[in-house]
Amino acid sequence: MESLTATYITRAEIWLCITTLLYFLMNGAQIFETLIFVPKWASSPPDTFKFLQDGKGTSLKFFWIILHSLHELAFILAIIFCWKIDPVRNWLLALFIIHAAVRVWTLTFFAPNIIQFQSLASSSSISEEIVSRISLWKTLNYIRVAIYIVISIGFIPLCIKLFTFRQ
Repeated sequence: MESLTATYITRAEIWLCITTLLYFLMNGAQIFETLIFVPKWASSPPDTFKFLQDGKGTSLKFFWIILHSLHELAFILAIIFCWKIDPVRNWLLALFIIHAAVRVWTLTFFAPNIIQFQSLASSSSISEEIVSRISLWKTLNYIRVAIYIVISIGFIPLCIKLFTFRQ
C-alpha cells in the first residue's frame, strides 16, 4: 500500500460515508415500499394496479432512477477515492459486484413485471398466471431487499477500517 496522505484519507472517508448514507437511505425507501406500498398494489389486482400508474397513482419510477443514479455515482467515486487502500478497495469492489448483479436482476425481472402490471390496470380481470407472477414478484422482492440490506451492513466495517487509517 502506498503512503497515504491525510487529504487522500479524508476524501476516501467522505465518499465512503456518502455512499453508505445513500445506501441506507435507499434501504429505508425499499423497506417502506416492501412493507407498505407493495401489499397495497398487490392486494386486489387489477383494481389496485392503478397505484402503479404514472400520473394516476404513486409512481416511484423517477424517485428510484434518481436515487440509484446518485448512489451508483457515489459508489464509483468511493471506489476511486479508496483505490490505494487495498482492504477497503477490495471489499468495495466485492460489494459493488453484488450490487450490480442485484441491479441487473431488478432491470431484467422486477421492472418489466411492474411495467406489465401497470398496463393491466384498466383490465376487468387478470389471469391466474398474473396472480402467480405477483406472488413470485413479492417473494423475490423480499430476497432482493434482504440482499441490499446485507450489502449496506457490509459498508459499516469498511467505514470503521477506513477511519483507523487516520491514526
